[in-house]
Amino acid sequence: MPRSFDLLVIGDANPDVVVGPVPPTLEYGQRERLVATGSLLMGGSAAITACGAARLGLRVAFAGRVGDDAAGAFVRTALAERGVDVTALATDPERPTPLTTVLTRGDDRAILTAPGCLAATGARDVPDRLLADCRHVHAGSFFLMPRLARSLGDLFARARGDGAATSLDTNDDPAQRWDPELLGPVLKSTDVLLPNAAEARALAATLAPGSLPPASPAPASPAPGSPATGSPEGDEPEYGPTVTAATTAAAAALARLGPLVIVKDGAAGALAHDGVTLTRTAAVPADPVDSVGAGDSFDAGFVAAVLHGLDLPSALSFAAACGALSTRAHGGTAAQPTWDEARAAALTTRPGSHA
Repeated sequence: MPRSFDLLVIGDANPDVVVGPVPPTLEYGQRERLVATGSLLMGGSAAITACGAARLGLRVAFAGRVGDDAAGAFVRTALAERGVDVTALATDPERPTPLTTVLTRGDDRAILTAPGCLAATGARDVPDRLLADCRHVHAGSFFLMPRLARSLGDLFARARGDGAATSLDTNDDPAQRWDPELLGPVLKSTDVLLPNAAEARALAATLAPGSLPPASPAPASPAPGSPATGSPEGDEPEYGPTVTAATTAAAAALARLGPLVIVKDGAAGALAHDGVTLTRTAAVPADPVDSVGAGDSFDAGFVAAVLHGLDLPSALSFAAACGALSTRAHGGTAAQPTWDEARAAALTTRPGSHA
């Protein structure tokens, strides 16, 4: 039976104020400092994914909530202008729209979020008709919405019962608890889990204790004049040269809990693990202006590729292209690619490999 929507996205939507590059140390005492850029942009992990998917040609609906304020009106308009159906975007009469400030420095960023109505977002914000009228359901920012998190497993199970596939990008956990009792039941109804490398390791450490290899001592500082080295996508320095092994082990451990695990690893590319087979793809070369939302654009690319029938290695390369191309401009949505742009960029990368 035909569905009205290819994708239903559930989760957070808010304005992002992106400023930077910021100095290494912020000064208080009412000191004013100047930065090169500042922008008011569409934000929220789930909302950026929805916009990216619509840009790729999918029919996309969004379910969540905003406040009855100017920020909420901005979000509603920005989503609609990008082709996302906002019929199910509820207005909270009591709580404000979330607001996020992103401080950028190089390819890193600090994120400050005032959650507003996020804590009130729940299953009642997701209409039954939408769950039954889409091909795929995606949720983002799991740990920012505890009420929704507690009911997401049931929502996903109902969507799967109606023939839809499901995916989840937990994003970061501000409390750094990565609560296995909250997330574990949801993974049983999740077809695809989409963390970045640091999130994958944190999730595996709590959901599958003992699955990661021992941390290695940090490598010695390079001699003067030798090439600099670094870890992509927020990799933690204590893993040092074994970070790839730790990330792979984390993906394998999480896949054994049920979902196909797709790990975004910045300049190292991306990998997929189904519990048995490891698939990798190289990163698409990029000279990023701003990496805000790149992982969310990757999510949109992977879902779109799968819905278009691409095999796993091709879908992985396509998603990596979507993430890389989204960094061409400031903010998460301004440079999101079309299907043809992403397909062309994906064809320039090394094909996905199996292990």
